[in-house]
Parts: sequence; C-alpha cells; structure tokens
Amino acid sequence: MVEGTRLEKEVQEFNEVFRAIQSEVGKVIVGMEEVVSGALSAIFAGGHVLMEGVPGLGKTLLVKSINEAFGLAFKRIQFTPDLMPSDVTGTQVLTEDEAGRRRFVFKPGPLFANIILADEINRATPKTQASLLEAMEERQITVLDQTYALKSPFFVLATQNPIELEGTYPLPEAQLDRFLIKLMVPAPSSRQLKEVLVRTTGTERATVESVFQPHEVVERVEAMKQLVRKVVVADPVLDILVDLMSSLTPGSERASERVNTYVRFGPGPRGAQAVLLMAKVRALREMRINVAYEDIRDSIVQALRHRLILTFQAEADGVSADELIREIASK
Repeated sequence: MVEGTRLEKEVQEFNEVFRAIQSEVGKVIVGMEEVVSGALSAIFAGGHVLMEGVPGLGKTLLVKSINEAFGLAFKRIQFTPDLMPSDVTGTQVLTEDEAGRRRFVFKPGPLFANIILADEINRATPKTQASLLEAMEERQITVLDQTYALKSPFFVLATQNPIELEGTYPLPEAQLDRFLIKLMVPAPSSRQLKEVLVRTTGTERATVESVFQPHEVVERVEAMKQLVRKVVVADPVLDILVDLMSSLTPGSERASERVNTYVRFGPGPRGAQAVLLMAKVRALREMRINVAYEDIRDSIVQALRHRLILTFQAEADGVSADELIREIASK
C-alpha cells in the first residue's frame, strides 16, 4: 500500500514537471505542441531526437528553450563540411608546465555537456557525423587510446534541413537508428504565424525559466528517467508490439503486399525498444503505470519513421513511411 502511494506521488510529480516545462517552452515557441511533447518524452525516455524541417521554423530556438527550462549544461555545434571530429569530441593538446616539461593534456570538446544541439547535422561529412556514434550509444568518447565518460544526463537533439541537397551528407541508416525518435517540424498556421510576429518584432521578449533548482536538476531528471523504466507492460501489449514490428518487416508472414512492395528493410529491435519507451512516457502522462495499446499506437510513427528503408517503387508512387506505419497500426 505504501509502495503504491509513493508510486502515485511520483507519477503526479512527473506530470507536474512535464507540464511545467511545456509551459515554459510555450512562452517562446508558438504551437509545435506535438514536437515539444515528443522531444521532452524522448529526453525522459533517455534517447536522442532528430528534428527535420525547412529553415526558419524555430528548430534551434526550440532546443535552446527546452534546455533553458531544464537548466542543464548546454552546447551548440554548428555542423559544416569543414568540421572535424576533434572539433566535436575534443583533442590532445601539447602543453608546457612551469618547469618546462611538455605533456599532452586532453581538451574536451562541446560533447562534454548535458544537452547537445547538433545543428544542421547533415551538413557535416560522414567522418564527423560518425564521431557522434559512440557518444550517443555508450555515453563516452575515445580519443587516441583514452576513453572519457560523458556527463549524465546526456541528450543529443539534432536538426536537419530536408530541402537542401548541395553540400549535405544524408545520415546513414546506422546513425539514424541511434535517434530514439524523428520529429517533423510543421510550418505555422495563419493564426500561429500572427502570434509569432507579435512576439518577435516588438520590444518585449519572453524568457524561459528553469523548472528545477540548480542543485537538484541532474538528480531529478535521472529519477524521472528511472520512473519511465518502472512502467509495467503486460504480455498481450508486448505481443501486439511484436506483431506490429513483424507486419512492417518485408518477407515476414505478417507483412502485407504493400509492405513487401514498398519496404526494403523493416525496423530492428532498437526500433521496438524506442516505441516501448515512448509508450511508457505517454502512459505516465496519462497518469497510468501500465502501457496500453493506445500508447503504442500514438508512439509508433515518431519512433519508426526514420527506421523504415523504402524501395524506389515507394518513392515513385509517393508512398511515405508515415503512411505505411499508420496503415499497419490502425488494423
């Protein structure tokens, strides 16, 4: 009984913090409710976020606002074709002490922060993009023969522009798979655009305040991440998720004709993990400590849209990954 009461209190606090962060971000960001909630859900699920949208929609401002609401250590990396891996991870620098002795000292790069904004990540070369792989998966980096642990919590929120082709390097499938979810940033509606103009062209500017005290932010974020892991998943719900993953894998007995025609490679186990973690966060936001099918259905598109590798036939017929995923999830 005591354990149940304590758990209910933790769920209530989780929702209060989640809504407080949304409210603070909403002081600066107009609309984008689904993008904001998706990014926050991924952070508390312990994953990374890839955001895609045309220039000028406020992707960078959104990430900065989220960080200000958390109050964590923040670094922004502007990815360009001439950016080197050492510019991201850090490097060994030859220094000389007062006695004249020379030695190599590691100078940490911008990855040594809690929230990393990888701005326009598809503008960097594959070599530099790959410098994030170890950091995103193992939360550490290796320089020469030394391994350095990164701060905890550690999140990468990357942005990319879908319309520019010259001077860009699309992320390989292995790196896309490192992102827990992919969010599509929409253009504002007429009403939202009017509100953006009012907020950004006047003399007053809204400021985002941290919802945490500086001394408690790391401990509380880690506690909220652990609470997500405590959410219960019944076997029937797991079976549904497994069936959905099988239905999106071409060549499986559950795959439809459209999936076999339009999908070259389906989502792997990491995709199923992403769906389940996002579903657990959604369950907590609904004040539940157990995952329901609705949580799976509402999380599956964000978690899998970047993991389906489509065929040329899909592109020719104008069929998108989102469309196929929704089609399977609605059955």
